[in-house]
Amino acid sequence: MTPDTPATPARAVLVARAPERAAGLEARLRDAGLEVVVAPVIERALADPAPLDDAVRGLARGAYVWAVVTSVNAVEALADAAARTGTSLAETPARWAAVGPATTRALAAAGITTDLVPEDDATAAGLVAAFPDPAVTDPETPAVLLPLGDLARPTLDDGLADRGWAPHVVTAYRTVRHALPSDVAERARAGGFDVVVVSSGSVAREIADQAGTGTPVVAIGAPSADAAREAGLRVAAIAAHPTDDALAAAVEQALSEPAPSDPAPSEPRPTGENRAPDTSAKEHP
Repeated sequence: MTPDTPATPARAVLVARAPERAAGLEARLRDAGLEVVVAPVIERALADPAPLDDAVRGLARGAYVWAVVTSVNAVEALADAAARTGTSLAETPARWAAVGPATTRALAAAGITTDLVPEDDATAAGLVAAFPDPAVTDPETPAVLLPLGDLARPTLDDGLADRGWAPHVVTAYRTVRHALPSDVAERARAGGFDVVVVSSGSVAREIADQAGTGTPVVAIGAPSADAAREAGLRVAAIAAHPTDDALAAAVEQALSEPAPSDPAPSEPRPTGENRAPDTSAKEHP
């Protein structure tokens, strides 16, 4: 390149998540030479604490055989409830199931050993498929605690009930809109980003609403990708796993390939076969 030749501008990626959740992915993308803008479009808000507090007390006294968590937000909400009620999540007799690696790490940080994680499908449906059947010796239908977000679909509830469990759904948190900074929203609408990373269906819908549908997205999993398509977004790639490394690889794939026609929701074009959970049953690395 001669001194008169302008430098090629870095490809730009919008990561639509909170800075503390985006740090690992941001570092990987910057190391790859990309410009990265981090800006959340949703945030966790408090729900009525009383039902969750009661559920945590129930965990402490053995009212639930299992507790199933599908997001880091749910783990944080449970920890808050444990602090309010003076209980220890780590000392409850229940077994714990997590949807994927980020949720497992959050449980470990709270001193909880995870007993079940789906091997190949980090989704609510994957959790249902991996879940054991109730013991035939149980005198009554055993209860399972499901602390979910307010937008969670009934996949876990219905699936576990069909398997013979008694699911108890408690709203652990609410998902609310977080407005993009005006300059970021304007840049996105003007085509100033090459790709947007979306980590849930809620994020995809907010991106479409706040930033428009002109920029292709990289989705953390197939349910998020389907939600993105439903919102009018084009899905350029789907991460093979709900991890920072897999998301970074999917971004690089999206930026290296010509724009194809977007596949139908029933035939996603992932970088691998694994999927991440939908909407509030979501895995955020």
